[in-house]
Amino acid sequence: MKENTIQKMINRNVERQLVREYLLKETERAGFGGLTFTRTPEGTKVTLIAEQVGRVIGRRGKVIHELQRRLQEDFNLTNPQLEVEEIGESRINAQVMASRLASSLERGWFFRRAGHSTVQNIMDAGARGCIVTLSGKITGARHRVEKFQKGHIKYCGETALQLMDVGFSTAVKKLGTVGCTVRIMRPGSKLPHEITIQERSESGLPELVEAPGFVPLDLEEALARAAKKEEE
Repeated sequence: MKENTIQKMINRNVERQLVREYLLKETERAGFGGLTFTRTPEGTKVTLIAEQVGRVIGRRGKVIHELQRRLQEDFNLTNPQLEVEEIGESRINAQVMASRLASSLERGWFFRRAGHSTVQNIMDAGARGCIVTLSGKITGARHRVEKFQKGHIKYCGETALQLMDVGFSTAVKKLGTVGCTVRIMRPGSKLPHEITIQERSESGLPELVEAPGFVPLDLEEALARAAKKEEE
């Protein structure tokens, strides 16, 4: 029973990855920004995030209807329902920026110029931090890795999973293929070590009442009180 459940989860994730690769290939020119899957009683709701919604929908919905038909026939999804949402700010979408970076490299941009330009555009859009990684045959026959980063970055752990968005694309050049990975810390992200101190009045708590201070007695008065207690 347990093995069947695990196998179902693996198959479901494989199907979703195949759907993502297919839609990325078909809608990359429209600014593919990601996918979300939602299981409903009616079937599987697939929400595609794109920069140019009109190119995904097509004239009279021709393109999106064709994509939905292909999802139903070619992939093992239960009654797929494809919807499209527009990206608010494309410069803080990791997948869009990774695709733009790959396109810049394919058009002949020098890798340092492309990397620094991508990082600067992301930071100008309000991101808290980003890191761009190029991996492959960048300038010669040997494989190498180049990184460009700025701002706050989390590489692993729960914080990275919650606050960092990841996008990946490939640039096919004459020397070989270059992998482009973009990781962005979303604007307004609050790190675990960042705390805010508020006044008690701002948080709705009553103000503290000052306790009376301790007034020390004179030495003679203290000795007199001690002697009086001994007599009693």
